[in-house]
Amino acid sequence: MSISSNGKRLILTTKDLFLKWEQTKNFWKDARSREFEQKFLTELQANTDKSAEVIEQLDKLVAKIRSDCE
Repeated sequence: MSISSNGKRLILTTKDLFLKWEQTKNFWKDARSREFEQKFLTELQANTDKSAEVIEQLDKLVAKIRSDCE
């Protein structure tokens, strides 16, 4: 697997998680649910976005290195 395909997989998996979380919130509607979302999922989304940016930069760097070595 390439770096970019792993980045895409991370993004798709995270989107799937958040879709499932939206479905879960239909049944879990208390203070603990809101605490869980704020404590874990908000941070996860921010970290995933940052990771996707870094993965994209790494992919470009690896492509340049390969090109330079040819």
